Amino acid sequence: MDFTHIDKNGNAIMVDISDKDITDRVAVASGYIKLNEEIISSIKNISNKKGDVLSVARIAGIMAVKNTSSAIPLCHTLLINKCTVDFEIDEQNYTVKSTCTVSCTGKTGVEMEALHGVSIALLTIYDMCKAIDKSMVIYDIHLDEKSGGKSGDYNAR
Repeated sequence: MDFTHIDKNGNAIMVDISDKDITDRVAVASGYIKLNEEIISSIKNISNKKGDVLSVARIAGIMAVKNTSSAIPLCHTLLINKCTVDFEIDEQNYTVKSTCTVSCTGKTGVEMEALHGVSIALLTIYDMCKAIDKSMVIYDIHLDEKSGGKSGDYNAR
C-alpha cells in the first residue's frame, strides 16, 4: 500500500499537488453544541458577561479557517475566496448549530478548513459560556458537502 503522507523512508511529507488541476472548490461543515436554558437566553439577549457570543464565535471560526494549515499537520496553505460561519439556535432542544462554508480556487480541497472553522466556532461558544455552565457538549461535527477536485462532489444527505 502506498501512503500519500509518508515517503519511502517512512518520513512524513506534504502531498505534492503540483500536477493537480486548479478548480473551484467548496466545502460545508456543521456541528452542534448542547446548552442549557440560561446560556440560550444569554446568547439570544446578548447578555453574556463576555459579550456577544455568536459574533465572537463567528470571527473565531473565520480565523480558524484562515489558519488551518498551522493547526493540522501536512495541510496545504490555501488562498480562501470566501468563508461564512452561521448559527441556528434551537430553543426547544437547547442547541446551537454552527455551519461553516468555505470556497477557494485551487489545487486541493477546503474540507479541513470548513471542519476546523466549525470546531473552533463551537469551542468559542463553550469558552464564552463556561462561567454559566461547564456541562455543555459539542457533538456531531461533520462534512455536509463538498464540490470540486478530482474526487468530485460529496453530499452527506
